[in-house]
Amino acid sequence: MTSLHNPRARRRRLGVAAAAFGLLASFLASTPAVATPDPGDAPTRERVSKTEAADTRAAIEDGEIPAVDEVVTSDNVSHLANIPKDTLPGTNSDLAFQGRYAFAGNYDGFRIFDISNPRAPKTVSQVLCPGSQNDITVSGDLLFLSTDSSRSDNSCNSTTQPATEKSSWEGMKIFDISDKRNPKYVAAVETACGSHTHTLVPERRNVYIYVSSYSPSETFPDCQPPHDGISVIKVPRYAPEKSAVVNFPVLFPDGGNPGAPTNPGVSKTTGCHDITVLPSKDLAAGACMGDGILFDIEDPAHPKVIDRVQDNVNFAFWHSATFNQRANKVVFTDELGGGGAATCNAAIGPNRGADGIYDITGQGDERKLVFRSYYKIPRYQADTENCVAHNGSLIPVKGRDIMVQAWYQGGVSIWEFTDSSEPKEIGYFERGPISSDTLVGGGSWSAYYYNGYIYSNDIAKGFDVVRIDDRRTDGATWVRLKELNVQTQPDYR
Repeated sequence: MTSLHNPRARRRRLGVAAAAFGLLASFLASTPAVATPDPGDAPTRERVSKTEAADTRAAIEDGEIPAVDEVVTSDNVSHLANIPKDTLPGTNSDLAFQGRYAFAGNYDGFRIFDISNPRAPKTVSQVLCPGSQNDITVSGDLLFLSTDSSRSDNSCNSTTQPATEKSSWEGMKIFDISDKRNPKYVAAVETACGSHTHTLVPERRNVYIYVSSYSPSETFPDCQPPHDGISVIKVPRYAPEKSAVVNFPVLFPDGGNPGAPTNPGVSKTTGCHDITVLPSKDLAAGACMGDGILFDIEDPAHPKVIDRVQDNVNFAFWHSATFNQRANKVVFTDELGGGGAATCNAAIGPNRGADGIYDITGQGDERKLVFRSYYKIPRYQADTENCVAHNGSLIPVKGRDIMVQAWYQGGVSIWEFTDSSEPKEIGYFERGPISSDTLVGGGSWSAYYYNGYIYSNDIAKGFDVVRIDDRRTDGATWVRLKELNVQTQPDYR
């Protein structure tokens, strides 16, 4: 069922409920983000107070928020399809695209969909290969999978093993996907502190991979502090078995943001969470825990930092980045609460757990990141819904800056930042809470626009297909890509 709800009505009741959420808000304000800020191998389950649960149920009964699992959209958005989980029961994670295929990461492996008919996607294959987060990308006949959980070895039959043991393995796995029905595991590269996420910088004969990882410890033999940079892997396309780490550029020679207690509520920088590259401009933007950076990637094996910014008032954990088409803006996201908390409410407010919009001013090595505004979804969510800014992509409309973005149980938001100082939502898709009395981790992990449709990988509910029909975005339907890894932004022009 699809219905519409007034966001202002939600503010009245959920604003009152959020007062009872004050203890969690105080906790988030006074402590750094958790070591691994994305949902773990199992969905979060946490009882909320009786008051919060009662308030959530009352808001549902009054029609102020959707009912449990109820699908709601704005008038210009349609929900076309949902494909539930199948063989892989773990947490659904990121997405990549190639031709008529979508590749969906899952903490237990990955799944390939045929999306030639977006209204009826079909499963082509499912590969069991446990190792969170299984962040996923594709390039030609190769598929890349991040492992950021300590494993007994680099095989797909590995088991969990403490990172304190020298024999433990974390890093990048590489598959041959020339036959989509039968992907073959062909290579692996171990990287320091594993691979939480990764970003491709493709060239004709080689693929360079920027590996983001963090949280070193003196007790981890393969993840020793300081860990103030990224691993760069070189993958020969026609000999992936020769893939190897070729550099570890130090991005934070001063150690980066010190975090708490110097900056309460801010994560200490011990690496990067995610990097987005814009190869056509030789630019990259890094979301690195306590810092946001802009760097030059003209020499992909030796990236060079141009500028660096911090927000020690409203950003707890710099999570991801998106350029606009003209490369004069960057949207950074703050994953306050690590994706496992209810932060889309009055207690947290509009500026935390949000997007930060930065203009890029100047030229060459003199370019600077200049803050303009924050964007957060205007619909308050229940205290039983994990909700915070997460993965999104541009919708390629000439002359406009428009994104689609995942907000976990806040759903999928389509919003415009053509005016950097006044971003606004223009459409949305979401479900009601998974539970009215328990905080259960779920919702949209990634929401990306690809060849006329929006695809979302929901942590718990599966693979969704959404369409927006709006004069402000209709021009994007003419843009056709052969391949899309969102953190390797194409030149849509």
